[in-house]
Amino acid sequence: MAPLPSAAAPDAPVIEVENLSCAYESSVVLKDVTFQVSRGEIFFVIGGSGCGKSTLLRNLVGLHHPVGGSVKFFGVPFGAPDSAARRALLQTFGVLFQGGALWTSLTLRQNIALPLEEFTALSRREINEIAGLKLAQVGLGGFEDYFPSEISGGMRKRAGLARALALDPAVVFFDEPSAGLDPVTSRKLDELIMQVRDTFGTTIVVVSHELASIFSIADRVIMLDRVHKGIIAEGRPRELALQSRDSRVTEFLRRGDLLTTP
Repeated sequence: MAPLPSAAAPDAPVIEVENLSCAYESSVVLKDVTFQVSRGEIFFVIGGSGCGKSTLLRNLVGLHHPVGGSVKFFGVPFGAPDSAARRALLQTFGVLFQGGALWTSLTLRQNIALPLEEFTALSRREINEIAGLKLAQVGLGGFEDYFPSEISGGMRKRAGLARALALDPAVVFFDEPSAGLDPVTSRKLDELIMQVRDTFGTTIVVVSHELASIFSIADRVIMLDRVHKGIIAEGRPRELALQSRDSRVTEFLRRGDLLTTP
C-alpha cells in the first residue's frame, strides 16, 4: 500500500471536507459542503441528476480546483496543483471513472502498468507481475493481453478497478460504477467493492444514484440537492429512507421496492 502521510492517526478521518464550494466559471454547483469519511468506510454520495455528485468527486480527486473550502486526506491539506504534498497524496488513492476510462490502444496489462510507471521505480518485470496480480484480484486473470474493445462492459469496469488498485491505495473513488451494467453484473461489482474493503481495509467513496447498490453496500451516505446546492441528508441509507421528514430524501430513497429487502 502507498505510504500514508505521517499526520495520519489510526482513528482520524481519512477524508475531511470543510465548507467546500465548487463552480464552473460563474456557475456555482455546490457551496459550503462539509463531511468526513472514516477509515474502512463504504461512503456513498447520492442524489438526483444535476445535483453535483460527479462535480464533488472531480474536486475531491484534483481534476477541478474548488473555489472555496478545503479537502484533507489523512489530516494533510490537498494543496495547490504543483505542490509536493499533493503529489504524495495522489499516490494514496485510486479512481474508477465511468466506463473504466481505459486507454483503448493499450492492453489491460499496459493500462494497469501506467500508474506504476508514473509513481514507482520498479523494473519492467516487476510492473508486469503486479499488473497481472491486480487483474487476477478482480477476476481477469488470463486477460492481460486483451484490449478494452475485446472484453465486455462489466469486464472493462473490473479492469478499471484493477488500475485504480495498482498502487495499493488507501482510498478508492468510484464514479457511477454501475452505469451501463445489467443488474447481475452490477451486483457482482458491488460484491467486488466489498471484497476490496474487507480484504485490504480500503476506504471506499462511491458516487451513485443506484438504490440497489446504496442499500446493499453503503455504510453511510450524504445526499446532495440541485436547488439547495449542498447536503440535505447524511446517515445510514435505510434509516434515512424510513425516518427522514424531508420529502426530497424519502422520494429518492423510497423508489422501487428495495426497502422491503432486509
